[in-house]
Amino acid sequence: MTVTEHTPSLPYPPALTAPAPRGGCPFAPPPAYERAREETPVTRVTLWDGSTCWLVTRHEDVRSVLGDARFSARTDRPGFPFLSEGRKQTSVGRASFIRMDDPGHARLRRMLTGDFMVRKIEAMRPEIQRLADELLDGMTAGADHADLVAEFALPLPSLVICRLLGVPYADHDFFQGRSNTLINEASTPAEMGTAVAELSAYLTRLAHDKKDSPDDGIISRLLERGELDCDDVAAMGVLLLIAGHETTANMTALSVLALLREPDQLERLRADPGLVDGAVEELLRYLSIVHKGIPRVAVEDVTVGGVTVPAGEGVLCLLNTANRDEDVFASGGGLDITRNARRHVAFGFGVHQCLGQPLARLELRIALETLLRRLPGLRLAVPFADIRFRTDMSVYGVHALPVAW
Repeated sequence: MTVTEHTPSLPYPPALTAPAPRGGCPFAPPPAYERAREETPVTRVTLWDGSTCWLVTRHEDVRSVLGDARFSARTDRPGFPFLSEGRKQTSVGRASFIRMDDPGHARLRRMLTGDFMVRKIEAMRPEIQRLADELLDGMTAGADHADLVAEFALPLPSLVICRLLGVPYADHDFFQGRSNTLINEASTPAEMGTAVAELSAYLTRLAHDKKDSPDDGIISRLLERGELDCDDVAAMGVLLLIAGHETTANMTALSVLALLREPDQLERLRADPGLVDGAVEELLRYLSIVHKGIPRVAVEDVTVGGVTVPAGEGVLCLLNTANRDEDVFASGGGLDITRNARRHVAFGFGVHQCLGQPLARLELRIALETLLRRLPGLRLAVPFADIRFRTDMSVYGVHALPVAW
């Protein structure tokens, strides 16, 4: 059954579409979504195929949906909202645990919890710091300008996640190319299908190799448990590999750009590096790079924000509008690195909240500390208007960030 078949006919089409275009500020959510949060916080939107789902925009309501087991993350349930044809066509097959409900989701997630505990991630600080310094050494050697994405923001988390998983970094061009295809909403079903197949085949072969030659990486440890076959481990590896570098890479570059656009905030952080932890939380809130919405489908009738979402109808939870909700974050449209932003939902909420958030936080802290300490003259090397933003990607950011120092 399709989404359209499960959605009742409406007397008129919804005024909103998903995704909606950005406005004049590239850091802000689409203006139509911000208006919806203030006027009709739970409302209908039209998707790419003409079907409709519910858009949830307020902080309280987003947390309510994401924390409620009556909303399913399973893509095989009728009514699940897909944001593109490619996303829909590649949803078949072996699902990663983020597209499962409990108890299956909890069983697989527990296998990884120990690898991402705060204490274990904090123990990686010296290694991540060394990598950051080495990358900056290479970037600045004999040069006064570079693309911060290509030379620093992307390789740092890529190196880290490769070491965690036990994936050869020498293959980073291969997996980064496929992951770019998979998070590009403009990718065709055929392109997405090929990217999934090639990345899955690569990680399946790697898993088979590690059965004979294990190491201390996550892939080897998952295999040693004896509960998963190589295909299952590969499916988990695809998720971790993509999420482990795409999100932090884009968050790092976009954070630097946001700070360069707010020189007063940048100077406060330079003057007091002790503000970095709070600055990271505020940047996560302010930028909200998972910007297309978190999809769910109701498995029974549920009331959200005074609106009844019938069973079998899809929901999109907008993290970026929730993170600028004035009822929770005063003057939420502005960047304030001294704000207490801990209630943000940049990592989601509920049982599916991002498993890797301790690693993402640490990498972002180290990246910002190191850049600001070592490059006091850091500045944009091109006009701001020339920066290309990743509006076509499910993870927001910039395609390149030319900087000078």
